[in-house]
Amino acid sequence: MSKIGKRPIPLPEGVRVTVHEDEVVVEGPHGRLRQRYEPEYVEIVVEEGKVRVIRKGDRAAFKARHGLYRALIANMVHGVTQKWEKELEIHGLGYRARLEGKALVMELGYSHPVRYEPPAGVEVEVPDPQRIVVRGIDKQLVGQVAADIRAARPPEPYRATGIRYKGEEIVRKAGKLGVK
Repeated sequence: MSKIGKRPIPLPEGVRVTVHEDEVVVEGPHGRLRQRYEPEYVEIVVEEGKVRVIRKGDRAAFKARHGLYRALIANMVHGVTQKWEKELEIHGLGYRARLEGKALVMELGYSHPVRYEPPAGVEVEVPDPQRIVVRGIDKQLVGQVAADIRAARPPEPYRATGIRYKGEEIVRKAGKLGVK
């Protein structure tokens, strides 16, 4: 039995889970999320204050989807109650970010500013010019937006400049010495 899959998901107050033929809908104070699932592999049961995912077989495909769908539903419940958040740091001389309306504008050492328009359902905040906070109810979308922003200038290993996740360790490389 999957260690993750067998644990029930507690439903906080104000969260409603509805199971349709091949889709789970989670509604909460911050919004609504939908997730398709494969009913031939798992059964999703909503009982008093809990959601349980029950697998329908013992082969590897059933076991894999058991933990997967339990984790996806738990992430949806967390997202509609508390929102997901990723924080990015900008390191480098003259590197900074600012908001223009909803668009994120970053100056990253290129000859032009880099402009990023976040998709619907994701908020981008710039508390100071060296920090970017990405928030939203969909964990996957928040992670993808943070990865897209980081890709504008990924951290480089020689001077450790660029955009990195908060707390990310950059393995520094020694430069060429040029000694013969």
